Amino acid sequence: MADLLSIGLSGLAANKTSLAVTGHNITNVNTPGFSRQDTVQATRNPQFSGAGYIGSGTTLVDVRRTYSEFLGTQVRSSTALSSDVEAYRSQIEQLDSLLAGTTTGITPSLQKFFSSLQTAAEDPANIPARQLVLSEAEGLARRFNTVSDRINEQNEFINKQMVAVGDQVNRLATSIASYNDAIANASANGQQPNDLLDAREEAVRQLSTFIGVTVVAQDNNALNLFVGSGQPLVVGSTTSRLEIGPGQADPTRFEVSFVSGGSRQGITSLITGGEMGGLIRYRSETLDPTLNSLGRLALAVSDQVNTQLGQGLDLKGQVGTALFGDYNDTALAQLRVRAFSTNTSNVQPALNITDTSVLTTSDYRLEYDGNNYTARRLSDGEAMTVSNAAGVLSFADSNGRDQGFTVTPGGTPDTGDRFLLQPTRRGATTISAQLDQPDQLAFAAPVRSEANLQNRGNAVIGQPSIDNVQDPLVPADLQALSPLTMTYAAPVAPATAGTLTLSAPGGVTFSPAILSITPGQSNTLSYTVTSGGSTMEVSQAFSGRPEAGDTFTLGFNQNGVSDNRNALKMVDLQTKQTVGVDPTVTGISTGVSFTDGYGDLVERVGTLTAQARQDSAATGAILKQATDNRDSLSAVNLDEEAANLIKFEQYYNASAQVIQVARSLFDTLLNTFR
Repeated sequence: MADLLSIGLSGLAANKTSLAVTGHNITNVNTPGFSRQDTVQATRNPQFSGAGYIGSGTTLVDVRRTYSEFLGTQVRSSTALSSDVEAYRSQIEQLDSLLAGTTTGITPSLQKFFSSLQTAAEDPANIPARQLVLSEAEGLARRFNTVSDRINEQNEFINKQMVAVGDQVNRLATSIASYNDAIANASANGQQPNDLLDAREEAVRQLSTFIGVTVVAQDNNALNLFVGSGQPLVVGSTTSRLEIGPGQADPTRFEVSFVSGGSRQGITSLITGGEMGGLIRYRSETLDPTLNSLGRLALAVSDQVNTQLGQGLDLKGQVGTALFGDYNDTALAQLRVRAFSTNTSNVQPALNITDTSVLTTSDYRLEYDGNNYTARRLSDGEAMTVSNAAGVLSFADSNGRDQGFTVTPGGTPDTGDRFLLQPTRRGATTISAQLDQPDQLAFAAPVRSEANLQNRGNAVIGQPSIDNVQDPLVPADLQALSPLTMTYAAPVAPATAGTLTLSAPGGVTFSPAILSITPGQSNTLSYTVTSGGSTMEVSQAFSGRPEAGDTFTLGFNQNGVSDNRNALKMVDLQTKQTVGVDPTVTGISTGVSFTDGYGDLVERVGTLTAQARQDSAATGAILKQATDNRDSLSAVNLDEEAANLIKFEQYYNASAQVIQVARSLFDTLLNTFR
């Protein structure tokens, strides 16, 4: 009877605990990260009797947590990947809407500007048409400024978000270290503290939404967490921390530092996964190249338009004035170079743009070792060849391609000083329209040709074009060569060509002195004229049948009020390949036009946006599958728990009945001896 009572009591105690565990499962059905728990029972040691071993009841040996480390790891890694992609997608969608929008992008303003130029070229003396050009130029500059400002605002948001994410990482790291300590103490009795393990696992999962981590389990049930390339964020109950702050090279771009004790290490480029990884990846792969590409386009527009205006004459016969501001202004040139905060000298170099057509969209790092300068292009890591000519540094890649800028150090840096070179980063921010007088737009070409009215033939000479850039255009030199006369001599035999013999005032030279033409066909005259300090490469068409002795002249376009040839060249800039030209390639055209350059940028961002959306859907599906797999094992099923309640209640009642039977038997035995 005593044995029967003991057996009943053991069952009663075991099933009471099972009911408590089941109730615990049910009440935590909505607790994030909770893993279903089960009781594990075993038989007590049997007692030997003459008839054999007789069971002595049951005992509770463990409250087991239903959990798979493999499935948990899958959820963590999927969470980090999904958060990374989501952070990237949310940012790039905003950028895509900004660049591709019909009201927010650059393309509409570019089209309006060149459309106004076309209108003005049709009537170059029309002042209102010229004023429209100035207005559209100002609108184009402001559109560049606005788009650049919006992108910079996004960069500022990323900085703030990185700070917030860093705070969350540090908070969760401290929490996980506390759990490690509590779990180690609670595990000293040899049993697993299930609820603490679940809470820690949920904290690690939450940490994975912010940053990718590597989890390494220890023998004492502690988890060590590593970020980046193996930097220990949590080791047992000890934590390190992440600090987010202005970068050493560019204070407008926040960087991540790993701080452990008294040491500090920059790990921005090493971080992957989680929201932090997505933000950093978006900034380096998309945001920075977009700012640089937009800046390069703004610089190219400013340079090409200003240069072409400088090749013509305005309504007053003066050399054209620049429409856009000087991008090589001293203050702007210095803003393109950022000294590292670790530099020991106060040297502030200046970066001047020399050729906008060959600029890349990359930043560069310049270093000084005490004797020589070295530089590296950051987009692909290629080392640059640095040439130092009279204190001016120029840069070329391994193919000999000039990078389109020079750097004036402005002093001698200290050994180890470093500088971040950003040739195009601020191009869209600083572009501005400065011309406010419509009559100063140089729409007229500087030289013109005409046939002598006394000519007997019907030959027609086209208007000349100066094919090489005059920097600067010197009207006095053009006036000094006027008039350059071409005198026709008929061919001496029917099969030979006629000739035009050039003559000009003293001090003017030309090459060649005699030009061959074929009467009755279209000819192109090409020759070089040197007058004063100006050397001009001239080309013009010549057609018809001249008579011997016919003369043609080339001279300064003194009163070219109705001349629109330079305006038409400005219109041609819309389709001219002036962006991203590779000067080392010969025989084929390289580079793109303004519109195509911006179109390439929009297309690239649009493609990346579409890819990000696909990645988001894919990683979301992977995360859901991993979560479902874990939940299928670890999550609480209310139907199953309800069934367990009934089962354990029946077990409990049955055990109580065993005790009742033992009591009845004991009472019967006592009554027998009364």
